[in-house]
Amino acid sequence: MFEGIVNARDLGGIRIGEKTVKSGLLLRTAHLHSATRRDLTRLQEEFHLRRIFDFRSKPEAMLQPDIDIPGAEYLLLPTLDTSVEKQSGEAMPEEMWVNLEKHIVRLSFMKLFQEKGQELYPSLAFSEFSQLQYATFLNLILETEEGAVLWHCSQGKDRTGMGAALILAALGADRETIIRDFDRSNDAYRPIVEKLCADVEAAGGGEAEKEVVRAFMGVSVHNFNRTLDMIERQWGSLQQYLQDQMEIGPQECRRLQERYLV
Repeated sequence: MFEGIVNARDLGGIRIGEKTVKSGLLLRTAHLHSATRRDLTRLQEEFHLRRIFDFRSKPEAMLQPDIDIPGAEYLLLPTLDTSVEKQSGEAMPEEMWVNLEKHIVRLSFMKLFQEKGQELYPSLAFSEFSQLQYATFLNLILETEEGAVLWHCSQGKDRTGMGAALILAALGADRETIIRDFDRSNDAYRPIVEKLCADVEAAGGGEAEKEVVRAFMGVSVHNFNRTLDMIERQWGSLQQYLQDQMEIGPQECRRLQERYLV
């Protein structure tokens, strides 16, 4: 979709019931640090980009800052609460997260990292800190009456994927549609995941270790499904979760549907 922006896609064209998401308005990507001049021109002139939501932590964003796009407001909305990890002494250096590919084989053998892989999506869904950030994201999309919005994290898969899931739920998408979009990040990262899983196996690792690679270098559909199950057990549906935790109720969903579905 772009020259220098990886794992980028437009939610446009996704079928929701009898309607389709409009093209060119809802964009999800990895970070914009490596965007080319042509990418920036397209975002400005073709998509009329108005808001960029960056779900990375402040240190992540400082290490690989987005390139400014004229006409687009940049908003940093960290969706992971790193304060708990810092207090417990379990926080990883930001540089390691940015260069995770170099470290993931070694980290996959650590029980702590195996647990992190399983807990990532529930932490995004159940943390009050994360809920507040995603609520801000959705409400600011409601306020954006023209042009496109774009949201991203580092690789454009986990934190970004959760944002896409919430938008699609508000638009009325069923669970299968939400999971299908989430899983598409694996298409973008499959070659590196397969290589690193082979490296893990060569180092004596098994399924538990390879699942860490899949979770951190691709997306774990298994863990995402498990998180959706947890949400549905507690709130009944993603739509009810949006209403109860983020104040995105039927009226707000209708406004989004009127704007983004055709």
